[in-house]
Amino acid sequence: MATEFTLPELGENIESGKVTSVMVAVGDTIEKDQPVIEIETDKAALEVPSPFGGTIKEVRVKEGQDIRVGAVVLVIEEGGGAAKAKPAQARKAEEPSAAKVQQAAEPVQEEPETAEEFDELAGPDESETPAPALRQAGAGPLAASPSVRRLAREIGVDVNQIAGSGKGGRVTPEDVKAYARRMNVDAGGVAPSGPAKPAAAAASPLPDFARWGEIERREMSTVRRRTAERLAHAWATIPHVTQFDKADVTGLEELRKRYAKQVEAAGGKLTVTAVLAKVAAAALRKFPQFNTALDFEHEQLVYKQYCHIGIAVDTDRGLLVPVLRDVDTKNLTQISVELTQLAERARTKKTTLEEMQGGCFTISNLGGIGGTAFTPIINAPEVAILGVSRNVVEPVYVNGEFHARTMLPLSLSYDHRVIDGADGARFLRWICEAVENPFLLFLEG
Repeated sequence: MATEFTLPELGENIESGKVTSVMVAVGDTIEKDQPVIEIETDKAALEVPSPFGGTIKEVRVKEGQDIRVGAVVLVIEEGGGAAKAKPAQARKAEEPSAAKVQQAAEPVQEEPETAEEFDELAGPDESETPAPALRQAGAGPLAASPSVRRLAREIGVDVNQIAGSGKGGRVTPEDVKAYARRMNVDAGGVAPSGPAKPAAAAASPLPDFARWGEIERREMSTVRRRTAERLAHAWATIPHVTQFDKADVTGLEELRKRYAKQVEAAGGKLTVTAVLAKVAAAALRKFPQFNTALDFEHEQLVYKQYCHIGIAVDTDRGLLVPVLRDVDTKNLTQISVELTQLAERARTKKTTLEEMQGGCFTISNLGGIGGTAFTPIINAPEVAILGVSRNVVEPVYVNGEFHARTMLPLSLSYDHRVIDGADGARFLRWICEAVENPFLLFLEG
């Protein structure tokens, strides 16, 4: 019996998404809960599994298509003995080269800026795939994703004047950066008008690593690809500054041990991350410029009147950043319980799209792994991120004597277009003092 598989609910207030990958083909046999398509919507990407197994009779969607919740994705006949589904990349590799050339030459319609999309930063090996057709500047409809258009605006170039080298003449981030470099040269070293900044160097072609030994190629996961794209975009467009400091957490560690059982009884873990989330929420109220977003197009700063903290979680799929809501209105026990639940859902692939959106500030804690300091990359469109390293017992000079104190290294990266260095130092020092003396939260938080 053939059954239609429709796109399920993706999250609250999310009615549609863009198909970024179709992972099955007609004739493939799939198992229940096997991912069949990848969907991207509002800065998040996820794999959509089939609720039942069987043989694929029809595929009703294609890559790049916008589909709404409830639309038919596949027609599946339960049972069957066809070959298992091949990865999408493997199926593409089997297509004739002529088909690839024809596909690359097809015009792509301009996309509405209603969802975040990133082009791949690096294409396949030139020895394996014909070079893509270039779209001539100003010729026909422009194919450029919203992220590429935003990059062009922030650098200060006209995306419509850029020749696209991507599939179907799509304008890629590297096209924008290369064009910006040429404009700087053509202008005699003077950048074009607008909020320009030096473009990052384009990715160089990879050598043939097989010349020197055996290699293995593995497809990037959706999470890894999205992480790479977002971080590359953030690093290329945001002038980062990182401030370092240390907090004396000797007293905090004593309090954590004293009240750990009480929080565990409520269903959470009283961690340093939970404490820092509460402290950071108070700091954002004290220093509101850290709870903003930069709207370059309208030359405005967007001040957020809410306080949601993103917490970086290490999973087997890569780094995910679920968001704790309204941290400033909750006590430490509530924060600890919600943080424990969010981290567990992230690791078991149960995080919803809504839980990944709306952050004001991010905390990335690597203390459980090690290290003395690091420079976290800002989780755009936020303007700051706090990195946490492993605490260590050090001799600290107090009242004329050295004492063994537990010191916690903290690293604050911030957007220098929005935040001055002195404010960055004040913000991080306030966090350190609040951790050392929680009574400060009652006085100023």
